[in-house]
Amino acid sequence: MRRLLVPLMLVGTLGLPAAEARSQDAWVNICHGYGCAVESPVHYEAGSLDALRARLLVAADAEAERAVLASVVGAMYRVAGAQSLVAADRGGNLADEEADGRMDCIDHSTSTTRLLRLLESRGALRFHRVSEPERRVRVLFQHYSAVIEEVGFQPPFAAPEVPDYLPVMLARCDCAEVLEDIPPPPAAAAAAPGARYVVDSWFVDNGEPAVVLPLADWLDGEGPNVQ
Repeated sequence: MRRLLVPLMLVGTLGLPAAEARSQDAWVNICHGYGCAVESPVHYEAGSLDALRARLLVAADAEAERAVLASVVGAMYRVAGAQSLVAADRGGNLADEEADGRMDCIDHSTSTTRLLRLLESRGALRFHRVSEPERRVRVLFQHYSAVIEEVGFQPPFAAPEVPDYLPVMLARCDCAEVLEDIPPPPAAAAAAPGARYVVDSWFVDNGEPAVVLPLADWLDGEGPNVQ
């Protein structure tokens, strides 16, 4: 768990238009063996992904979406467990001992981020976007987790008001300089960064709902007491 995160890789539908992506099966490489030493390709059928997307689209707000997302991530790991050795993974690093398929926090943060990006690419997340994994350091122990961020919306802006005389003047002449009297639209404010949350599947056994916590609380050491 002291190694740096390896680059994320998703095989399948990223880069396709949303409508086209939703009609395709997808493959995701799931890490295990600690430090992403082994990557097992896992196949997700389009119909199964559509069902997970439907569960998420029922959420009426960001809080509800996070609650559903926790169980959806668990369901995606159950699929991975049916196709790879990660079925043996248990919460933390000690409970699964030397089992093949065991996962440390680098395996989980990398794989969960890939799963979240797959959901995002299929339009399943309406209230969040996927961020890069985060790291916390407590004494000598480092821990990583996948992260999502609430989507910040720009406030609506009114169209610039055109002076009454301009249409008449434009109708009477071919005067390009008249257009300079049209005020420019107000500059759009950048979307404010939203609250950030970890989606931490390292805390739980394979297939159980991931733990979703505010990033600040997680950085402060919050989460189940597992080792």
